[in-house]
Amino acid sequence: MTDSLNVAVRTETGSLRMKRLRQSGHIPAVLYGHGEETKMLSVATNDLHKILQHGAHIVDLVGSVTDSALIKAIQWDALGTSIVHVDLTRVSATEEVEVTLPIELKGEAPGTHEGGIVNFTKHEIVISCPVRSLPDKLILRINDLHLNGILTASHVPLPEGARLVTAAETPLVTCVAPVAEADETATA
Repeated sequence: MTDSLNVAVRTETGSLRMKRLRQSGHIPAVLYGHGEETKMLSVATNDLHKILQHGAHIVDLVGSVTDSALIKAIQWDALGTSIVHVDLTRVSATEEVEVTLPIELKGEAPGTHEGGIVNFTKHEIVISCPVRSLPDKLILRINDLHLNGILTASHVPLPEGARLVTAAETPLVTCVAPVAEADETATA
């Protein structure tokens, strides 16, 4: 299911006008792609935050423009707290897109009962996937992760028609024995 994002066409440009737009509860956006003209848009800040909270990548634009779009890039302010701008690119259900998706771990690693600690080293991977089967996140089960074991990007189950862009041998999760710290008093 894709989320809907209400958009309005904007004609104004310039940093002062965009600052006023943000103060009114809207974020400037741009829609491009598929050989069509680029459109300057504004989206409600609250609507965009709701969509981003559950990790949506594909949105149906409604309002002044009706189209399907991929959230291509989000520009944040210097502190990383507020969205400054959004880039949207047109997509159709038949095309393939390259996206970075978060990984969620499920299950319990047997290596933790063997004295190990699970290290989640890489939290996202890049895949190329048809738009119609693009998930919000990828699930990696760690039920077979034993002490000194490694799960790589190739262990992540992909949706139908998707292929891995990240190198298959990239380590994502490891289970290692804890390193004992040297006793400070013994060395003194």
